Amino acid sequence: MGISSLERNLKKRLKMKNAVLFKSLVLVALSLLFCGYVMSKECTNIPTQLSSHTFRYELLASKNETWKKEMFAHYHLTPTDDSAWANLLPRKILKEEDEFEWAMMYRKMKSSHQSSGDFLQEASLHAVRLDPSSVHWLAQQTNLEYLLMLDVDRLVWSFRKTAGLPTRGKPYGGWEAPDVELRGHFVGHYLSASAKMWASTHNDTLKEKMSAVLSALSACQNNLGTGYLSAFPSELFDRFEAIKPVWAPYYTIHKILAGLLDQYTFADNAQALKMTTWMVDYFYNRVQNVIAKHTVERHFLSLNEETGGMNDVLYRLFSITGDSKHLLLAHLFDKPCFLGLLAVQADDISGFHANTHIPVVIGSQMRYEVTGDTLYRDIGTYFMKIVNTSHAYATGGTSVSEFWSDPKRLANTLQSENEESCTTYNMLKVSRHLFTWTKETVYADYYERALTNGVLGIQRGTEPGVMIYMLPQRRGSSKARSYHGWGTPENSFWCCYGTAIESFSKLGDSIYFEEEGQVPGLYVIQYISSSLDWKSGQIVLNQKVDPVVSSDPYLRVTLTFYPKEGAGQSSTLYLRMPIWTASDGAKATLNAENLFLPAPGNFLSITRKWIGDDKLTLQLPIRLRTEAIKDDRDKYANIQAILYGPYLLVGLTSGDWNIKSGANALDWISPIPVAYNNDLVSFSQPSGDSTFVLTKSNQSVKMEKFPKLGTDASVHATFRLIVNNASSFRSAIGKSVVLEPFDLPGMVLVQRGKDKSLSISSSGSRDASIFKLVSGLDGQDGTVSLESASQKGCFVFNGGVNGSSVKLSCKSSDPGYRKGASFVMKKGLSEYHPISFVAKGEKRNFVLAPLLSLRDESYTVYFNIHA
Repeated sequence: MGISSLERNLKKRLKMKNAVLFKSLVLVALSLLFCGYVMSKECTNIPTQLSSHTFRYELLASKNETWKKEMFAHYHLTPTDDSAWANLLPRKILKEEDEFEWAMMYRKMKSSHQSSGDFLQEASLHAVRLDPSSVHWLAQQTNLEYLLMLDVDRLVWSFRKTAGLPTRGKPYGGWEAPDVELRGHFVGHYLSASAKMWASTHNDTLKEKMSAVLSALSACQNNLGTGYLSAFPSELFDRFEAIKPVWAPYYTIHKILAGLLDQYTFADNAQALKMTTWMVDYFYNRVQNVIAKHTVERHFLSLNEETGGMNDVLYRLFSITGDSKHLLLAHLFDKPCFLGLLAVQADDISGFHANTHIPVVIGSQMRYEVTGDTLYRDIGTYFMKIVNTSHAYATGGTSVSEFWSDPKRLANTLQSENEESCTTYNMLKVSRHLFTWTKETVYADYYERALTNGVLGIQRGTEPGVMIYMLPQRRGSSKARSYHGWGTPENSFWCCYGTAIESFSKLGDSIYFEEEGQVPGLYVIQYISSSLDWKSGQIVLNQKVDPVVSSDPYLRVTLTFYPKEGAGQSSTLYLRMPIWTASDGAKATLNAENLFLPAPGNFLSITRKWIGDDKLTLQLPIRLRTEAIKDDRDKYANIQAILYGPYLLVGLTSGDWNIKSGANALDWISPIPVAYNNDLVSFSQPSGDSTFVLTKSNQSVKMEKFPKLGTDASVHATFRLIVNNASSFRSAIGKSVVLEPFDLPGMVLVQRGKDKSLSISSSGSRDASIFKLVSGLDGQDGTVSLESASQKGCFVFNGGVNGSSVKLSCKSSDPGYRKGASFVMKKGLSEYHPISFVAKGEKRNFVLAPLLSLRDESYTVYFNIHA
């Protein structure tokens, strides 16, 4: 059956259903009037827990057959035999006139349009290079190392097994293990990530590796001979089409198709496009057979299982091939039960699995760009509005335990399982589409916030292949203490690993956007140190951003221009004025001449023939501000996050969150000088094969095992050495000092008397907190001792037992005394991030640092701030 026969089949079935459609709508409208609510079919898996990737993995890996049977017993409850469209009414009450609009909407959705094509275009990744001094480049480089670490044979192991080819080596574990139904999804992400990373770096070793993966997959597809390509057998699609339990096979197929298409788009691999179209032919025939055998409604019912961004990748493919078969198949993966809710502007997304449905919206945005149908423009716009105003955290991210909660009810959702990383990756795509259509800074502002707080911090520092699934928001959270915690390079491969390697491969794709025309335009929407080879503008642009610090509240950007030989045309530069800045103190100069600046939320535009001596500078004030959690109940009005420009500041605390604000705005927050890092120290003692370190433990002080960096233990083992007239802690020998715990500014280490344990306190006599720093009593080079200023001859002493309290002990003839009173003093295990502040709390002060900078440390995102 060709495309024309499939269309005739669809039209025939829709015509036969037309009368039923109208009658069904009347019956539903009457039931609304009498019952007051709609009992509509679910637009996701039943029970809804099955939508969660985490839950599904646990269930399928379990040996508890009773549990499996119970969960799958109600899988996809079959609805009454109403029309697919009429039966997808929103669960909220609709006005009577909305019922008619809903009935007419399907006709509108099927209408044919042409794309206006009047959109901004992102600058090619091949033309953008990140500056090695930027945090973005460091994140990209860490990801590049991971992509290069992964082994080709292990990546394609299950593909070869499925294709009946010899396997080499051993397969990877986690979600890529041979017995996991989602296997193969990460390989699709790898194809996308490596293509984008190669475009971003032109790393030859990576190109060889990604080409080897593609060649291996091509051999698998050829051996199967049908166009099918996956790491699992096609039997999973038999179950999918029969509405039987299966874990999202189209989700994985989307990742593979997208990876192949990215290899063609970013790496110019023609073989990848051939593989893509052959795969799509196979699945076109499968969907065609389902509709011919059953109904189009039956096909839509099967979409209750997650299908990833199938519509998105198919619209992208259509934009390349122009094949109407690809367009029709894309339409058939537009999930009407969800897009319909958005089309009538019903904020009824609570209870939906977030990352199942955001890609569907992205696909609908591509439908608008490909067909010009403004219904889908409005769907994307409305969706972004409701997520950002009712379902988003201060990070810019969304979801709790992978689902959306009730709108503006986020105060009850703060836990360890917030903000699935995949959702942030996809919401960035949504906002990027909207920006290219509208040129509105609100979408660029969102992109900056979500990228800064929801993406840059999901790597564990510079450790390749160590990333997180969730970004916790609960008081006293830690990235290491969610259900998944940090993953591992070879045995995780969660869905969020796949999106993460893509995110860190394309950090240069939304800095610059180009506008065609007689006078070409360039929109600079992200301030990230980088360079752009702007071909249509005939210049190379270099953007340098000074490191942001808390003690100097300005973003400073310098743009320099290098015209190409023979360049002579004018071009327009548009520079975003972020919503977080202020007009007062903002400044822009071109060759030292002041420019007029528009208000925040607009673009500064400059048109000229750029020359080699041109220098454009921006100075934008960075405001501290608080932002209430998205919860419209009065009792939660005090729950607020603290931001510094685009940076979300979190408190280093295991749960304390009370802040009493002053009469003046934000006078309870002060910057931590960068020079304070010179005063940070840690005190350690060797003992056998181990090393122990002086550590704050609640309000006491103990010796604990030497910790891993980036942990609570390393924070608690760091103190600020407060001393007068010392250029560094090494020059403090012989002087009086006070020790302030790193994460408790304003508190100090105090003595409580001879042979009594030391403690941490904010009160007590001044003498109790003063020590004299002297050379170590053990006579060893590099050691120091801490003598009480008020009790001469008494020293800070460790009895040598791990976890025991450290006390003040007076000199003894015991040889072990000198050793127990001597410490190696070195640079602190933790240090203040350049963007760090102190916030005054009710009972204690808080160190505030950017969320992106933390690894395993405990933190609090939202504070209880009251007058």
